[in-house]
Amino acid sequence: MAAVALFRLTALAAAALAVPALAHQAPTEGLAAAVRGSFDWWLVALLAASAALYAIGVRRLWQRAGRGRGITFAQAARFVAGWLTLCAALLSPIDTLGAALFSAHMVQHELLMVVAAPLLVLSRPLEAWTWALKPAWRKALAGVARFRPLRAAWRTCTEPIGAWSLHAIALWAWHMPVLFDAALADYAVHVVQHSCFLASALFFWWSIFARGARRGGASVASLFTTMMHTSALGALLTFAPTSWYAHYASASAFGLSSLEDQQLGGLVMWVPGGFAYLVAGLVIAAAWLAPATRHELR
Repeated sequence: MAAVALFRLTALAAAALAVPALAHQAPTEGLAAAVRGSFDWWLVALLAASAALYAIGVRRLWQRAGRGRGITFAQAARFVAGWLTLCAALLSPIDTLGAALFSAHMVQHELLMVVAAPLLVLSRPLEAWTWALKPAWRKALAGVARFRPLRAAWRTCTEPIGAWSLHAIALWAWHMPVLFDAALADYAVHVVQHSCFLASALFFWWSIFARGARRGGASVASLFTTMMHTSALGALLTFAPTSWYAHYASASAFGLSSLEDQQLGGLVMWVPGGFAYLVAGLVIAAAWLAPATRHELR
């Protein structure tokens, strides 16, 4: 029980740490500035620390249990892929291009929510980071993890309905023009926006994969309905007769009008984003149906 409580507390702490890690450069003027990658030292430090702790934890676990046990080579590879995706979204020119192009901003959001988040969840970073801690620290955290409000918060955020709702609210609320423009105009608000996207996506994918083996139906339903409502939002952006966001309304970059840029961004959310949920749903459904299929064959 203590180990389970420690695991839950570490997950909540990781979600909280995602808040500053999701910030990106304040909007810059001109395309010359837009094509430069952002390079916030504190963000680089956080990303480097997450990778170092994962490597230390995996090394200690493998020394104890054997190489490839506890955390497999495939899971470690997923962490590397997810971590590199975070770097691409937050430190590359994609980040600063988002100030000039709405479509680039949507690419960044999709990288965070449908690429980095599921890869990180599947890499089991919480176990690795826990193993990176000293035994005394792990024992202290296990005691704190027994605090009932923390356990209740964990259940709320990781149960299918709670995780689905948090992710849907984050997506629709932050794409409202008033909040989206506020995020582009204020650095701190932008931190909160990207934090909500990544944290809610981590909880969402946690609920999907954690229950895939036992409650495949709930996971498939969550993925299908999420694909539907994100596709609806993408379609609204694509077919809108005018630009939604004042920040981009008067802009014209790379030969695209503001409306054309918005249409492209809507398609990014609609097609590649929806396809990611579809593929995940098919994988979960296949895993869910596999035992019944084997039984019928026998």
